[in-house]
Amino acid sequence: MTSPSGSTPTEAQAFLDAHPEIEAFDIVLTDANGVGRGKIVRRHELKGIFEGGRHMPISILGLDITGEDVHETGLIWTTGDGDLRAWPIPGTLVPLYGTNPPRGQLLMAMHHLDGQPMSSDPRLALARQVEILAAKGLYPAGAFELEFFLLANERDAEGKVQPARAVLDGRVSGKTEVYSVDHLHGMEPLFSDIYAAAKAQGIPAETVISEYAPGQYELTLNYRKDVMRAADDLVMLKRLVRAQARRHGVTACFMAKPIEKYAGSGMHFHVSLLDKAGRNVFAEAGGESWSLPLLRGLGGLIQTMAESMLVFAPHANSWRRFVSQSYAPVAPTWGVNNRSVALRIPAGDAKNRRIEHRPSGVDANPYLIAATVLAGIVKGLDEGLDPGPETTGNGYEAAVTRTTMPVDWRAAIEAARASSFLKGALGEDLHRTFVAIKQAEYLRVARTVSELDYHLYLHEV
Repeated sequence: MTSPSGSTPTEAQAFLDAHPEIEAFDIVLTDANGVGRGKIVRRHELKGIFEGGRHMPISILGLDITGEDVHETGLIWTTGDGDLRAWPIPGTLVPLYGTNPPRGQLLMAMHHLDGQPMSSDPRLALARQVEILAAKGLYPAGAFELEFFLLANERDAEGKVQPARAVLDGRVSGKTEVYSVDHLHGMEPLFSDIYAAAKAQGIPAETVISEYAPGQYELTLNYRKDVMRAADDLVMLKRLVRAQARRHGVTACFMAKPIEKYAGSGMHFHVSLLDKAGRNVFAEAGGESWSLPLLRGLGGLIQTMAESMLVFAPHANSWRRFVSQSYAPVAPTWGVNNRSVALRIPAGDAKNRRIEHRPSGVDANPYLIAATVLAGIVKGLDEGLDPGPETTGNGYEAAVTRTTMPVDWRAAIEAARASSFLKGALGEDLHRTFVAIKQAEYLRVARTVSELDYHLYLHEV
């Protein structure tokens, strides 16, 4: 049958002809948690996947973070755990740098056997929001930023994670080397391989900086006019950073808050809207302070932020990141050139005007982030929503009374469950799947007796 994703056997054959050395391929489907699940197939199987897709169990999309079934999703025994058909995502067939024997990688999207989109697939939820905007003559462009820690494989004397030694010379630094160029040199062999791997995969990885904690770094991605490809970039970049770090003997950590006394890691999403002529509708014209579409988009994002926080902070650890003055936003605020707000308008030329959406942790799913953000912008445009006054100065001290934000993971789950907006943004099936998975994970964490429990209570109560 014809591929519903638009992939063609010609793409597979051209890749095989260009890469006779590659022996196998990772075929990767991204689940609700952003975890890549799939198979490794042999070279001779690739063309058949482009010709007829590849059967995969529907339950792949109903797993929790540990890979356990979540029956409440309705994707396990309710369906008999039958097979659906995964199809290649065009443009994601790439070589994997440094593998031995050489392997490639292919991202997949899940469809029903008749070719209809499988509505619990996160990437297809984003595709639906892109289609909604296209019907309005608008086309989202964007890019993600990737913050992460490089950690030692061994824990410290107290059993806690610690920053990795420099892979160049083994030097260790316990300082916050924010924006230190010399500090980056110690990881130069690793970052050189990351850039080489990104180039091999066509990922526009750009600036690397030493971030606001020992062992923390940030990689930026170039802006894409196709927001779907921008999300693919982030999925692929996380996979290759983890793989290259492992080859250099360190651990790439994408937890939102791995070290309690330092800032956590975000996944900031920059987004703008283009019209049919390619003009940025967020760019202000002469004489106006801000464009009306920009303000209405901000209004939609502010109004929907509270009920969307489970998408932006999906795990128990995610909520440890929201600490005052940690460069993680704690309220639905907007401002200009201000990193203490949730929605930042970066300084710069008007033609590059965009919204930097800052609430999400690096542990979130970029497809769900983008889908939810675009749906919020659409709501703001359709309903003419006002974002309220700009926040200036310290956004952490700003009084916010218009929207009550969830205070913890459980409150975020309940807000998401009750949200008609989020149900529309993700689609009913993915909304049910995602909330059910988060509820199952919450119960797992809530019933776990931790070492902290023993420290606080064993001999005291």
